[in-house]
Amino acid sequence: MINMMTIDVEDWFQVKNLTGVISYQEWDLLELRVKTNTARVLQLLDKHHTKATFFVLGWLAERLRDLIWDIAREGHEIACHGYSHRLLTSMTPGELDAELAGTLAILRQASGQPVTGFRAPSFSVTRRTLWSYEIMAKHGIKYDSSVFPIGFHPDYGIRHAPLTAYRATDAIIELPVSCAQVLGCRVPCGGGGYFRIFPYAVTRRLVQRCNSEGRPVVFYVHPWEFDPDQPRMHLSRLKEMRHYTNLHRTTTRFDRLLGDFDFGSIRENLILTHELPARASGFAAPALAGCASN
Repeated sequence: MINMMTIDVEDWFQVKNLTGVISYQEWDLLELRVKTNTARVLQLLDKHHTKATFFVLGWLAERLRDLIWDIAREGHEIACHGYSHRLLTSMTPGELDAELAGTLAILRQASGQPVTGFRAPSFSVTRRTLWSYEIMAKHGIKYDSSVFPIGFHPDYGIRHAPLTAYRATDAIIELPVSCAQVLGCRVPCGGGGYFRIFPYAVTRRLVQRCNSEGRPVVFYVHPWEFDPDQPRMHLSRLKEMRHYTNLHRTTTRFDRLLGDFDFGSIRENLILTHELPARASGFAAPALAGCASN
């Protein structure tokens, strides 16, 4: 079973948990640590002969074009993570249209690759933003990996969305972030804070469960999660737990994960979706459009 490894390339100050204490206008004044942290990720991937998909912010690609070129030169896939990490739930269709056009131009030029994948910041493709699929298709996006098939998170998720890849529209394949089904409940096992907070043995068992059911896992990490020395901000207890827990263990755990399971990029694995039905019944964009809740 070849799973899918994805890296959301954003710096320590660009995450949603910090939007209440760091404004977009301050970004240019802050230390960029993403280049060093991404190098750590690349070294681990190279150690395990693994290729990954890097969802990159346009803001960073514009300033660190050499980093994007280095990632692409090592055989990894470059995909789009928006420009400024602005959530789709705060954007109009026209704003997304303009931002996607500009960001894709930056990424395609910096990487020398076609860019056909998208992940919305903070997984903000929800029931309220399914209009975004039409705009993605307009700009040559072939697949999206923004849906979290859960219903308990306050900021993202589509309850009862399929756990495996499906066609969101005739033009867009959706690759949801992975969850395992345990006693009738969906438990996230696709990375991020869940990877740092859960004991590694739990993540390993949940990934094994997905694979035993014939489902490749879509996994994600951020370069800042490999940086326990990043600047610390005063946050609420919940946000502090989400953002800072076990940063000092990410490198070791990621190394183990890559040794325990086989991973590749989404581009390498997308051929596995060729037998998907034309639409996932009940979860195509027109069926969900207009729904107000997650």
